[in-house]
Amino acid sequence: MNARGIVSGFVLLAALGLAGCGGGAQKTGAASNGGDADRGKTFKIAMIAKSTSNTVFPPAHAGARDAAKKLSEGQDVKIEVEILTPQDEDGQVQAQRIAQAVNQGAQAVLISCSDAGKATGAIDDAVERGVQVMTFDSDAPRSKRFAYYGVDDLECGRQVMKELAAQMGGKGKVGILAGNQNAPNLQKRAEGVREEAGNHPGIEIVDSFYFNETPQDAAKKVISVMQAHPDLAGWAMIGGWALNSTALLDELDPQRVKVVSVDALPPMLLYVQKGLVPVLLAQPTYKWGYDSVGLIVDKCLHKKDVPAVNKMELVRVTKENLGAWAKQLKDWGFEVPAELLEAP
Repeated sequence: MNARGIVSGFVLLAALGLAGCGGGAQKTGAASNGGDADRGKTFKIAMIAKSTSNTVFPPAHAGARDAAKKLSEGQDVKIEVEILTPQDEDGQVQAQRIAQAVNQGAQAVLISCSDAGKATGAIDDAVERGVQVMTFDSDAPRSKRFAYYGVDDLECGRQVMKELAAQMGGKGKVGILAGNQNAPNLQKRAEGVREEAGNHPGIEIVDSFYFNETPQDAAKKVISVMQAHPDLAGWAMIGGWALNSTALLDELDPQRVKVVSVDALPPMLLYVQKGLVPVLLAQPTYKWGYDSVGLIVDKCLHKKDVPAVNKMELVRVTKENLGAWAKQLKDWGFEVPAELLEAP
């Protein structure tokens, strides 16, 4: 599958009604200053992911920019994506970035909410000022955003626990590696893990463990928890932070502890290759940007109805399809070790 063609159906019509989101596309260049040369119009989308330090988000940025370029080809409107993602997670900074985007003339905002409570007011203010807002990955469902794109987080958590229970033979103590305690998507995933654990009488949830969402902090948390709970038999990782570096390659003993994790970025694939993590549930993070920009274009420029919830399907990655998934990541622009590309 050519990932860059996933949203190839989103093609701008030659003649667009431009009275769209945020007052419509803006004139650029000389034309905007009353000059004779009309360089066309610009439709600007501000993208605000949780953080640039979390490696799942740069591919989403790339996907958004690729979609904008593709959808601008041969059209009167140039679609631009401006990245306003903070370096580190901060819900208040995200709210400020929404206001910044509106003040700087963005016609639409695309955001993954670190804290829905802090983002909702800023989202609603933007919509009141005529700027359409869409969420991805982590929703603010009580806001006036027009749509959300991402996995079903409750279902995602259930799937993690179901896979893990099968690996553990239905019994043992489990820790939930849970990331940011305020993130609504992660709250739902942890809830799903606990719900599914209730279907397995031999499974005991020790606790949910929170930390700053960096590979280093996540790996440290895993190590410290296993030291404090030497009888821990499983990790339900509702995000792939801890496996996104080599820090745990010598720490995880598959005979002692089983691991199932969300996400399947290149460093994480080494854990599958070495038999340390049998199952990864991949979010196609490139599509967060690519597909979301297509939906915003449909809403704002085509005036189409867009579903309020647009579900992203998880991809189950194991040794059996490791090479195929590695090739998909490479196609999305990731750097992938050659040895993984040669895997089955």
